[in-house]
Order: sequence, then structure tokens, then C-alpha cells
Amino acid sequence: MEDTLLWIVGVLLLLFCSLDVWYYLRAVVVLIRAWFLSPVFDITAEQTASGRVVLHDVDLCHMNNARYLRECDFARFSLYTRNGVFKALRALGATMVVGATTIRYRRPLCVGEAFEIRSRIVTWDEKSFYLEQRFVSCKDGMVSAVMFCKQNVLRSSPDKILQYLCKRKVEVPEFPEDLQHWINFISASSKALRGEGQLDDKKSE
Repeated sequence: MEDTLLWIVGVLLLLFCSLDVWYYLRAVVVLIRAWFLSPVFDITAEQTASGRVVLHDVDLCHMNNARYLRECDFARFSLYTRNGVFKALRALGATMVVGATTIRYRRPLCVGEAFEIRSRIVTWDEKSFYLEQRFVSCKDGMVSAVMFCKQNVLRSSPDKILQYLCKRKVEVPEFPEDLQHWINFISASSKALRGEGQLDDKKSE
């Protein structure tokens, strides 16, 4: 009995030392909860996830900057489960990865403060979905932070996902001005990095 208990403790310690166990546990809980919520058939509809700042989220009594991105992960898991995107990805043999994010912090979320993450798919192109995620304080309704996320689709495309879900061709929404500026920045950054790579190749010749 003691040997079994020691073995279990050892395995748990190994897991907690080598993996972010709490992240995976939280992801499972989010996915199960979203599965039992009512589906959302409008692909661009805003969905809300609730949260509260707890002690392991903070540095200097407010939410750590990196925690915002982590919370956005969980909000997207719920979004894609309820609007059917995850289901479409499985059916099409596709997957998604984050290609770029940018976040603007407007006011800190403090310990114990309740907040909502309001997530929505804004638009898409031939390769990626573009999302906006807002952190809204439940105390006074102020937008404490706002993030843009470029979600790249691999082995398929946003159009194919939407045709699978809607059984028809879906018109692409217009790109808001602020989002378009960010996309232009990404394109310029990629072009500059490709140029640096070409210079490195020439130097090595």
C-alpha cells in the first residue's frame, strides 16, 4: 500500500514538473462545459466567458500580462466548441494554430475582480480567421484589455469550414480599419524577416 502511494505521488510530481497540468485540466473542464451549453449557429456571434482574478494569476496585485493570453486560449476553446468550428476541423482532417496576436492593456484587473471575455470571429481570408477578444470588468463595464488573434487553418481553409457548417458559401465580412492596420503590420514584418533570411543566405555563400 505504501509503495503504491509513493508511486502515485512520484508520478504526480513528475507530471507537475514536466507539464503544465493545470492548463490541461482547465482546458478539459472548459471543453466539457461548452459541450453542454447551447450551440451557437452564427459563426460571427459574440460569445462570453466569465472569470475572476485569483492569486496565482497575479503579480503586484493585478493580473500578470501573460495570463490574459492564457485566458484567451480557454475562451477560444469554448467559442470553437459552441459554434461548431472544432467539429468541422475534425471532419475535414484540419487543425488550427495561432499565427499572430496583439494585445492592448487599458486598465489592470486586480485580485478578486470578476471579468468577462467577449470573443468573436471578426472576419477571415483564404488562410486564417481573425478574432477579437475583449476583457470587460464586471465592476463597471470598462474594457480592460483587447486582443486580436490570427488563427491559421492548416490542411483546409476558413471557406471550407464555413461551407461545412452552413452548407453554403458565406460572404466574408469587411475588415475593420484597426484590424486591417494590424494585418498590414504582420505582412510588413513577414516581408522584412524574409529579406533578412535572404541576406543571411547570401552571406553564407
